[in-house]
Parts: sequence; structure tokens; C-alpha cells
Amino acid sequence: MPTTIILTEDTLTDTDVAHVLSMHPDQEVRYRVLVPADTERNLITSIIDHVGTGELREAWDEILGKEPTPAQATATAAEQLAGSLEALSAAGARADGTVTDDDPVPALRTVVAAHNAPGADDDDRVLDVVVVTYPHAVEDTFHSDWASRARADLKVPVLHLLAGTSAIVD
Repeated sequence: MPTTIILTEDTLTDTDVAHVLSMHPDQEVRYRVLVPADTERNLITSIIDHVGTGELREAWDEILGKEPTPAQATATAAEQLAGSLEALSAAGARADGTVTDDDPVPALRTVVAAHNAPGADDDDRVLDVVVVTYPHAVEDTFHSDWASRARADLKVPVLHLLAGTSAIVD
């Protein structure tokens, strides 16, 4: 069964799930969800992102250094993964997933390579990658976001959705 990989920085909402499932309405697809344990945020970039979206309390927390420990980040990512898998399952989709390191692009590259390696079963190929994130002013502007990096590395279509909306990032 072909696979769509979903890379998300938070629990998928019902809106996110509906958009992802609408991509292949007449095809049976398996979904593989990757959620990074966010242990290393760039302080300046994070503050700009929070201020740019009106999240002043979160920006202040960044300034005060209220970053999670690696164990807390991994636990949060595991909860987000479980919630995303539950949402996909409730919508009738087959899904599994894993928590990745802070930079999820190497894990994404590994999953795609394993499914699309020469000689791999054609029925098990990765069809596409869907990256679901909140707006990130600096990364999105300078194309250093996960979706842009994945497009540069992978030979599969990559769609970047803004979490909880129908907005697509170019």
C-alpha cells in the first residue's frame, strides 16, 4: 500500500486530517507520521515567530529560557504523535508514526529512501510528504523550513500546510 508521510510539529487537528485525507480520495493510502522532539530552538527565530503571530507570552517565555528538557520535549512529541494517530484513525485512515530527533529532515530522508529504494515494492512507495507547521516568519521567508529542505533533498512531492488552516505555503 502506498504511503504518505506527514511531518508535523504539533498534534494534527481535524482540519489538518481532512486536508491530508482529501489528497488521495480514491486510493487506499497508509500514513506515516513523524513528530520531532523540539529540543533545540533558535532563540532569535523563535522570538520573531512568536511576536509575528501575536504570541507575546510565548515570546517572553523564550526570552526567559523556558525551554523544555530533552525528556520533556520527547514526552510532548510522543503525546502529539499519539493524538495525531488517534485523529487519523478516527477518520478511518491507517497510520503509524515515530518521534524523531529535533531536526526531522534526516529521519524523513531515511523513511523515503527505505520505501523508494531501487528494487523496493512499487505498492509500498512514498507518494508524497505533507509538512504541517505553524507559520515561521524567518524559516518560511528564507526557505530554510522543513518543507523547503525536504523539497531540495527528496524526489517526491512535498506540500506545506499551515496547521489548522487550509493555507498552503509555497
